[in-house]
Amino acid sequence: MAWFELCSAAEVPSGSAKEFVIGQQIIAVFHTDNRFFALDGMCAHQGGPLAQGAVDGHCLTCPWHGWQYDITNGQNLLTGKQMLETYAIEVRDGTLWIEMEDSH
Repeated sequence: MAWFELCSAAEVPSGSAKEFVIGQQIIAVFHTDNRFFALDGMCAHQGGPLAQGAVDGHCLTCPWHGWQYDITNGQNLLTGKQMLETYAIEVRDGTLWIEMEDSH
């Protein structure tokens, strides 16, 4: 595992999301409830762009077909099944960092 620098934390203000590409992986980062959350950026259903989805509390709704996930653990809210990988994310000196497999 390795830590990767994403951006300034200010670039993802409270109530927003941002998409990142790290290697071959698309990551969605959400800022809600004064915390940051990072998970797979593509819906497990048909690859919808999750960073463009709506977040209500910890419920993320995919903008394409309405699949819903818990942003804290990647579980589908209908089935409770783990469907999306989640990642550790930290703010260090005002910068967002994410921990992922090092594919380099």
